[in-house]
Amino acid sequence: MAIIEFPPVESADPHGLVGVGGDLEVSSLLLAYTSGIFPWPHEGYPLLWFAPPQRAVLFFDELHVSRRLAKYLRKADFHFAVDHDFEAVIRACQKSPRPGQSGTWITRAMIRAYIEFHRAGYAHSFEVYDSSKKLVGGLYGVWIDKLFCGESMFYRVEGASKFALIKTVEHLRGQGLSWLDAQVMTPLLESFGARDVPRQQYMQMLVELFHR
Repeated sequence: MAIIEFPPVESADPHGLVGVGGDLEVSSLLLAYTSGIFPWPHEGYPLLWFAPPQRAVLFFDELHVSRRLAKYLRKADFHFAVDHDFEAVIRACQKSPRPGQSGTWITRAMIRAYIEFHRAGYAHSFEVYDSSKKLVGGLYGVWIDKLFCGESMFYRVEGASKFALIKTVEHLRGQGLSWLDAQVMTPLLESFGARDVPRQQYMQMLVELFHR
């Protein structure tokens, strides 16, 4: 049965945990993301839902690309695509090793749910191919109106995930978006200019997106 209501995000614990249990139906995921909440499975626990006290956000006007990276990417023979192979991207993200993590939060249930979310038009993939048309990097996320939430990325060739992020920002900006929600800060995101936004400010940003 689909979730019809989440607790208020202000009730989250210090880690941002705001709900336990429920399902990953399309309507439940829609409600979650538009309420500032996302699923983050942890092994050995029921389905967990989070609204972190700090949200990693990349404002497109603050995107930083170093000269060294820009030079490298200009020489790299990468090709960008959108929604060319969603399932391949999410499965590659699942298998991508994460520093300090022994497992993955992208469970089989998450894969099934987000493939359905993709078919419903809300989850999207951004692929990077090499000159032989081999998938070498990419990312996927949730796109609802003017809200984009990046979920995960991967690379098989140096620089491919960075290329994917830069091209995704360009694509989203072209569609009228001005920022993306990266959920949890990482050194890579910070190097591109992302910054943490307090939960209260993030919720106000959602209000401005959906109630203009």
